[in-house]
Amino acid sequence: MKDVMIYQDYIGSVHYSTEDETFFGKIEGINDLISFEGASVGELKAAFEEAVEDYFELCRLNEKEPERMYKGSFNIRIRPELHKQAAQMAMIEGKSLNQYIEDAIEQYSVNKALELGLTE
Repeated sequence: MKDVMIYQDYIGSVHYSTEDETFFGKIEGINDLISFEGASVGELKAAFEEAVEDYFELCRLNEKEPERMYKGSFNIRIRPELHKQAAQMAMIEGKSLNQYIEDAIEQYSVNKALELGLTE
């Protein structure tokens, strides 16, 4: 698993600067650049949570919804054999390839989230 933190359904990246002896990160998955830092893991976690709350407040003051970068559309590249197998399975199940892939990703993501304790 990558070095990340999760708060209020937002993911924060975690990095360490040996030069500055500081942990730092940014809120991932939004169009705005919101960063945070701390001298310890505890400080970094508190700074991340504060950054998310500050972001919500900033959005509220500007009368806008908190943004997310996800449009629901993306291109993927997979092995031709896997592409063929997925297309065949989609046809057998009477689904479009798009719906088949969406279902597969959803099932995998839900199982992974449960495994990581991120959902009920």
